[in-house]
Amino acid sequence: MENEIRDAIEKVRPFLQRDGGDVEFMGYEDGIVKVRLQGACSGCPGAQMTLKMVIERMLREQFPEVKGVEGV
Repeated sequence: MENEIRDAIEKVRPFLQRDGGDVEFMGYEDGIVKVRLQGACSGCPGAQMTLKMVIERMLREQFPEVKGVEGV
């Protein structure tokens, strides 16, 4: 499961990198995906929206067992 989640996150990374940010997969446990936003994303006021509206939404569509995404 973790490898599939990593692959899905890799598809989002170019969009974040284009704006000076990035995302790193940190782990998956009990339905929660943990990621670390980096670069411009780490201090961005819209970071929470990026987590919930982009990354979480995409992962939940692909993997029904994913309950949420948390930034660490």
